[in-house]
Amino acid sequence: MLALASFLGGAILLWAGAAAAHAGAAPDEGLGWSFDAWTTVPLVVGGLLLGLGWMRLARRTVHGTATLRRRAGLLALGWAGLVLALVSPMAAAGHLSFSAHMLQHEILMLWSAPLLVLGRPLAFLIWGLPEAARPGLARLLHAPVLVHLGRGLTHPVAATLLQSAVLWLWHAPQLFERALDIPAWHVAQHMSFFLSALAFWVAMIDRCPRTLAGRCLAALCLFATSLVSGALGALMAISESPWYAGYARLGLTPLGLSPAEDQQLAGLLMWVPGGLLHAAAALALLAGAFRLSLDVPHARQS
Repeated sequence: MLALASFLGGAILLWAGAAAAHAGAAPDEGLGWSFDAWTTVPLVVGGLLLGLGWMRLARRTVHGTATLRRRAGLLALGWAGLVLALVSPMAAAGHLSFSAHMLQHEILMLWSAPLLVLGRPLAFLIWGLPEAARPGLARLLHAPVLVHLGRGLTHPVAATLLQSAVLWLWHAPQLFERALDIPAWHVAQHMSFFLSALAFWVAMIDRCPRTLAGRCLAALCLFATSLVSGALGALMAISESPWYAGYARLGLTPLGLSPAEDQQLAGLLMWVPGGLLHAAAALALLAGAFRLSLDVPHARQS
């Protein structure tokens, strides 16, 4: 249930902000901050619900306040990533530079998604709502169809395949160009990236580490993801010609890079940070699995 809530909660609260952030800004609007209502209202309302829920839970909790503070800190960092990607000048820069666009992807998928999952926002969101609305939301989240859907989407292998497919398909030139030209497709692209990343990190953080076999499976999925995303980033980084005509037509980026250089930088952003983060997480899980395997014989002997 926690896995499903992490997936759905982040998805619902991000929807309106992502839609406006990637559908509205035109290249000639400059690189200012975006404060349109469709972006800022969902982020502000979501942040207020989380903060109010935390305060209500903190007042009712005698023990475990340190845990609540740690979770609140993780959620705040994840929320800050959403603001950075969707409200800051980076959102406008994404229309002028492929590397800026790629940086948005990395923030949503490698920063905000895992931090929101680690923060486990369900309890905060429920307690942030009016008391009359809480039972209805709880019943909705426990609906069998949603429970089964959440389990299927967050199975480690399924989530890994889903995220890899989303990543490669949307970077195919035909689909990427369509997303650049049509706002609705642009929204679908970025929502696909974020939702698939949420499903992936729920699988890696919440589902797999419960058993020794699960940790080993998660490490394998993380290594596979680092190879899959790294391969795509490497292809971009070594290419001497731009893949996407929409960015090529713009000429030099605000940083003075040619379209080919801009794409190479975008490839490096996908290749290096993503590969390092996934590999580091895999090694951490393997270390935990090794310690767990050493504890099992001792537990049996005792």
